[in-house]
Amino acid sequence: MRTDAGMIINRRNSAPRRLHYAWIVLAATFACLFFAAALRSLPGILMLSLEHELGWSRDAISGAVAVNLLLFGVSGPWLGRGMDLYGPKRVCLVSVALLALAAGAGALVSELWQWYLLWGVVAGIGSGGTSIVLGSALINRWFTERRGLALGVLGAAFSSGQLIFTPLLVQINRDFGWRPALLLLAGLLGVLVLPVSAYCLADEPARKRCLPYGNDGSEIKPVPADPNPMRKAIRQSRFWLLAGSFAICGFTTSGLFQTHLIPHGIEHGFTEMGMALSLGLMGATDIFGTILSGWLCDRFDKGRLLALYYGLRGLSLTGLLFVDSIEQMLLFSMVYGLNWLSTVPATSALTADLFGKNNVGVVFGWICCAHQMGAALASYLAGYLHSQLGDYQLAFLCSGLFALLAVLMVVRIRG
Repeated sequence: MRTDAGMIINRRNSAPRRLHYAWIVLAATFACLFFAAALRSLPGILMLSLEHELGWSRDAISGAVAVNLLLFGVSGPWLGRGMDLYGPKRVCLVSVALLALAAGAGALVSELWQWYLLWGVVAGIGSGGTSIVLGSALINRWFTERRGLALGVLGAAFSSGQLIFTPLLVQINRDFGWRPALLLLAGLLGVLVLPVSAYCLADEPARKRCLPYGNDGSEIKPVPADPNPMRKAIRQSRFWLLAGSFAICGFTTSGLFQTHLIPHGIEHGFTEMGMALSLGLMGATDIFGTILSGWLCDRFDKGRLLALYYGLRGLSLTGLLFVDSIEQMLLFSMVYGLNWLSTVPATSALTADLFGKNNVGVVFGWICCAHQMGAALASYLAGYLHSQLGDYQLAFLCSGLFALLAVLMVVRIRG
């Protein structure tokens, strides 16, 4: 009897392990966030082309970007709540369809109001459902172990998609114009991302008859989502500190750099392709930095890691004021890229730890809303300051000082 039992155990141990479906969900979510983020790289690339071809002012174009970022943030909590209640997959599919529509129709615009409608409103809402809120909702359902690493991978997708695509989109814009660049991304989203998401994503491990990755069977029954998690969250100072620091994250990354770094570099004597390569390098190093951040989150205190990240960001942003050669710009891009969105896995995982895994969609959605409000403010404010002062120096200086303020905020967060 013992021999037979031993043989059965040995057979099980020797049987090849199948790839856990959580990794397939991670790969599909990565593709969704990567290509959706690539679309968000366009404002900085198209800024000068829109000015020259359509005669729109820079602050008017920046205003549409600010609307996009604001709706991206405001829609996040509601879409996140929809993910908690109805599943992330449905929200993802609708959001990808909206982005494909905005990009395809955006290639036909000729009036400023059309740009505000398509880029500001439609793409803004679509972005809210294809953001790290989606990744956080899925990863916290599918992973018990390696959660920080998985969030780091998706953080890299969220930032590197918009940065790695930049050199290609700049080249298309230079050779063929800005409309084909929009059509390319519309095709990728509609023909590639939408079918992959529909086929591969699953809301819960139970739908694939498996347990979350790393679950030994002790957590089979899911804990139901809190019917009103925000009522508890907003009464806690740690929510406001985390949301405020993430607002500064948005101010110091996508809102400022995505919209204004290329115009800033061109005005200081750098070539358009040189700035595109700089952003591409930033994206490449960000992949390593964000995945490393996720790995560190599985092992060290997330609050202390956030303080370190914001401190390094503040110093690097201050250093940008003294960059005056392409070699220095590439060095800055490499250093800053390591820290671009390293805050995402730490903030997302800390949200789940503080407010519950099954409430991540709505709570982290509101925290991401703060992120996008900061990004929208930076996008518009930098354009306004440029109109008044003729350069971006003050905008970058304020950004660096805000990052140092975020250090003081995150060190006060208590678990």
